Amino acid sequence: MALVLARRFAALAVTLVAATMIIFLIMEILPGDPAAIILGVGAQPDTLAALRAELGLDLPVGTRYGRWVLGLVTGDLGQSYTYSVPVSELIGERIWVSLPLALISMVLTVLIAIPAGVFAASRRGRLADTGVSALAQIGIAIPNFWFAMLLILVFAVSLGWAPAGGFAGWDQGPGSALRSLALPAIALALPQAAILTRVTRSSVLETLGEDYVRTARAKGLTLNAALWRHAVRNALIPVVTIMGLQFSFLLAGTIIIENVFYLPGLGRLLFQAIAQRDLIVVKDLVVLLAGTVVIVNFLVDLAYLALDPRLRQAHAHAL
Repeated sequence: MALVLARRFAALAVTLVAATMIIFLIMEILPGDPAAIILGVGAQPDTLAALRAELGLDLPVGTRYGRWVLGLVTGDLGQSYTYSVPVSELIGERIWVSLPLALISMVLTVLIAIPAGVFAASRRGRLADTGVSALAQIGIAIPNFWFAMLLILVFAVSLGWAPAGGFAGWDQGPGSALRSLALPAIALALPQAAILTRVTRSSVLETLGEDYVRTARAKGLTLNAALWRHAVRNALIPVVTIMGLQFSFLLAGTIIIENVFYLPGLGRLLFQAIAQRDLIVVKDLVVLLAGTVVIVNFLVDLAYLALDPRLRQAHAHAL
């Protein structure tokens, strides 16, 4: 098992290094000069050269990449071109909006999708199954920003139950902050819950047809007992895969939702940094999101080993 974990960690490190190289190269080939954007169209050449030297933009590509990666490792993410403050400070302020939003959305997704998927699978071919499948298809077809606008119109404008935008801040109390995140979290969760419901239903239906489930039923277990004791746990492996991918998507998907609700999170910061050509902020945020995806997939691999003893046995035989 230790060797398996070592291989997983090695693959994780290689993937992260490759991600930093790709992100850096993409940022390098994009048109436009950050120094020219900061100073404006009337800037003098000597002023541009001085600012480029101050920002380190005149250094060779390899040197800039090495400094950037070293900063990522040591926690020095550089200085924002636009805000003239450390990028780590910007991320530290904004992540306390985006991370709770993604976590709340993930919890809502799981609470909706897994019971709905199991319910539909246990009533295959019936009206309840058809209804759940139809709702899931609608949820997949409609983008989350449309859900966001609909939620604003109904619950903020018409009913006044939640704010239409903005963030109260955690210093105003958890209740006010969570109230600000309620509609954005629902808007993010509903489309993802629709996808996870379909995956859960398909996975549970597949395990219900296995011999061990039929044997359990033949021994006198009720459908619900066989379903929850045997089918659901074995059906969780593909579900966990989708959940891992969805959490990464939820964290990245806040770019649109945070702009719809005017939330001061990482998504809105990334959008503003792209518009202002603040490349150091863009690079750091993109590598943060990419690293989150890689690390979540690594944790999903570990969850596989915990959920399925057959995988542990296969690794043991392979070694």
